[in-house]
Amino acid sequence: MISLNRFLFVSLLISLLFFSCSEQNSNKNRIIIGIATDIQTLNPLFTISVDEGSIAELLYPALFDFRWNYEKGGLDIFPMIAESWEWSEDSLSLNIKLRNDVAWTDGEKLTTGDIIFSFDIYSDPVVQSRLYETIETLFMNEDNSVNLEKSFTVISPSELVVHFTPDKNPSMFDLGIPIIPKHIFEKINRKELAESDKNYEPVTSGPYKLLKWNKNQDIILTSNKESFLYNSEMPEQLIFKVVPDYTSRINQLEKKEIDLMEKVKTEDVKSLGQNKNIVVKSTTGREYDYIGWNNINVDIYQSEKRFEPNILFGNPEIRKALTYAINRKEIIDEYLLSYAEISNGPVPSIFKREINSDLEPLEYNPDKAKEILKKNGWKDTNNDGTIDKDGTEFSFILSIPTGNPLREYASTIIQNNLRSIGIEMKVETYELGLFIDKLYNRTMDAYMAAWFIPVPLQFKPYWHSDPDIAPANFVSYRSKEADDILAKLDKRISERDYISYVRQFQKILYNDQPVTFLYWTPNFTAYSNRISNIEISPYGVISHCWEWKITN
Repeated sequence: MISLNRFLFVSLLISLLFFSCSEQNSNKNRIIIGIATDIQTLNPLFTISVDEGSIAELLYPALFDFRWNYEKGGLDIFPMIAESWEWSEDSLSLNIKLRNDVAWTDGEKLTTGDIIFSFDIYSDPVVQSRLYETIETLFMNEDNSVNLEKSFTVISPSELVVHFTPDKNPSMFDLGIPIIPKHIFEKINRKELAESDKNYEPVTSGPYKLLKWNKNQDIILTSNKESFLYNSEMPEQLIFKVVPDYTSRINQLEKKEIDLMEKVKTEDVKSLGQNKNIVVKSTTGREYDYIGWNNINVDIYQSEKRFEPNILFGNPEIRKALTYAINRKEIIDEYLLSYAEISNGPVPSIFKREINSDLEPLEYNPDKAKEILKKNGWKDTNNDGTIDKDGTEFSFILSIPTGNPLREYASTIIQNNLRSIGIEMKVETYELGLFIDKLYNRTMDAYMAAWFIPVPLQFKPYWHSDPDIAPANFVSYRSKEADDILAKLDKRISERDYISYVRQFQKILYNDQPVTFLYWTPNFTAYSNRISNIEISPYGVISHCWEWKITN
């Protein structure tokens, strides 16, 4: 399955930046979307941020179309470039037939050659794309590139068979990469792909194509009338306007200078909702804040690359006590205005099949926290107000990134919560880039950050004991029991076993509390009421924007 190992810091939502100004939107057939920062690339090989990925997918569709099914709590799969498909009886191969009306914007027809070339170049170690070392269910070479001969059989320019390895659990999600044009990219030196001028003049096949990219101002897409996804009622233009300041973005929305923005703060929801020209919708369930407790001794790991338990956070019982000691509901009620929900693990409730609903949240209980700490030898032996054990005081630094008011507020609440049970916590803030470096180098004892959950669910990159397998296991959580479950999830298993293993995995994390899961935060999207047929789903806001309609 394709995971997000290479760019997990994108999902790591440690800072929410936002969107600047312009004239009123006078063009009746265009939509202006406010974004916080300019993108760096439109090449899907190298897209990192959410905005980059969302825009690139409008230019370069995948084989299949994925849509959120609220009833079952997961994704349904529909045709896109692929017109039809059929699994073999042993589920080791997938026969795919392409639509015959998919063409690139230069007139060349999209064929199976483009499909195979895309997997070749995404997995090329020379290219170092965002998906390098993440394609796992196809046949691979020693350098982690896809073995094209073993993985693909071409029937015709519009039909091919994909072959999967027998030891993995394949799915159609494994093939969900944006398809790129072979006849364009094969002419470029692969070492120079990231900097190629072709990235600014993309040849694409999606419902929109690039009209103009004004650096640090806007990205203008125009409808691709030759696309198989084109319809006469879709917005003629999509403009992604760079508006760094959040307040300016809100003002422009109210003045009709932009038509849509995400990440509306909870304190603005009520006033925007009272504006008759604006619709506000919420999706909750794919982003959670958490406190990472470094499970290992930082100094020993840095000097010897050896795993020894952290004297404060190495014991699961102590980590459980810390969770009991934190009043998550107070943060939700006071700052998030009760819009969020307490997180109990890395599986949100919107995943109705996978969620282990038998696990009750560890409610705020400082007395229980004190009891566990005392049982494990942590007492205030010198009456200085801070508990200690064997000469070590329970004192540490919580690191947070700058520019995130929610985490600044939460850190104050948590600091007071822990002080009440005899733990001294200091707070330090770091610029975003430095904070990310510290995460990957595992130099912080404790920190507050967030994860955006991939769809379909992925666990190994975040929770496996091996740092080479789990580059995003920043707390260095180590559990053979969890590793065994993750290994089973990689194998060919039934749906029933899959659900059982996922629920078992949640229980392991619940008992070990490698981090304190805080809350699932809402994403409020506000948009002009002239946009209709828009679906705000956990899978994304603009993922099907060619189906939007504009009413004036």
